[in-house]
Amino acid sequence: MDDQQLIRYSRHIMLPQIDLEGQEKLLGGHVLLIGAGGLGSPASLYLASAGVGRLTICDGDIVDLTNLQRQIVHSQVTIGVNKAESARRALAEINADCKVTAIQERVDQQKLNELVNKADVVVDACDNFVTRYAVNRACVELRKPLVSGAAIRFAGQLAVFDMRQVNAPCYHCLFPEIGPEEAESCALMGVFAPLTGMIGSLQAGEAIRLLAGKPSPLAGYLVMFDASGMEWQKVKLAKDPTCKVCSTRAT
Repeated sequence: MDDQQLIRYSRHIMLPQIDLEGQEKLLGGHVLLIGAGGLGSPASLYLASAGVGRLTICDGDIVDLTNLQRQIVHSQVTIGVNKAESARRALAEINADCKVTAIQERVDQQKLNELVNKADVVVDACDNFVTRYAVNRACVELRKPLVSGAAIRFAGQLAVFDMRQVNAPCYHCLFPEIGPEEAESCALMGVFAPLTGMIGSLQAGEAIRLLAGKPSPLAGYLVMFDASGMEWQKVKLAKDPTCKVCSTRAT
């Protein structure tokens, strides 16, 4: 770490929970971010500004005017641009230490596995169950920690699945795949803009904690937030012994 970096990240280095060693781990770390929308926008901004060395962003959508109400990494200038590329351009202006790779497509399971395998931590900021299940399968198979978030209307969710722990539950334990998805979407249901910022920022926080070599206090828990009443709930998750995704792992 050079003198400029010591100054830039001094407020992290001052924290005993991170300090110089943890910041160096961030600079050497690699996060795979799935989705550059409402959750991925704040997550990417904090991951880059905090000094994560490599950030791979995967998103096949383009920036639309309706996105700008909450997807704060994008701007009017990048309307019509792929979201991963739009985010890459914005993050390049924030921190040159963070090397951002934009994957401008919806990847299949094989490609997703390749991306997950190269990452230290995976942040799932997508908006559909099909992708969430695919990301979870890859993280279980490759034993990568997964930080999962969701936000719709005034309801937010956050969970950490640390698949390095053999008895850890996975996303499928919490939400089993039972058939064709009938997911609610922001386009149909709406979403409170600051809610996505709150959940996405928390996702970045847990990813940073994991990269710094610290255990996440949310590993094996689901946090639910009601922004309309400002109420938080935290529940312990149990591993499903019959889970079709993670039950075959040794316990």
